[in-house]
Amino acid sequence: MTPEVEVTFIGHDGTRQTGRVPEGESLMRAALLLDVPGILAECGGMCACATCHCYIEDGWTERLEPRSDMEEGMLLAALDTTRASRLSCQVTLTRELAGLVVRVPPRQA
Repeated sequence: MTPEVEVTFIGHDGTRQTGRVPEGESLMRAALLLDVPGILAECGGMCACATCHCYIEDGWTERLEPRSDMEEGMLLAALDTTRASRLSCQVTLTRELAGLVVRVPPRQA
């Protein structure tokens, strides 16, 4: 059985949604599997849009791989970006990210 990683999504209205997904899935795929409102994922995880934009909670950012140049470019199309902004399709859930907390922006581009 594939190990699972727990992740919590916090909607822009403060609603919390926690679930477990198989290790190795992208954060975007986790949002889709958990039916998280606000993560649209229109390109299906190809880093070709910004509709899976999210904010990584403080304390977690340094555990992630750095943004690639492609992700940086796509974030230019996202709305309301911050230092904590990531495209959830570019974050792979690993055992080290168990308990990850992510905020969903109020709108997507």
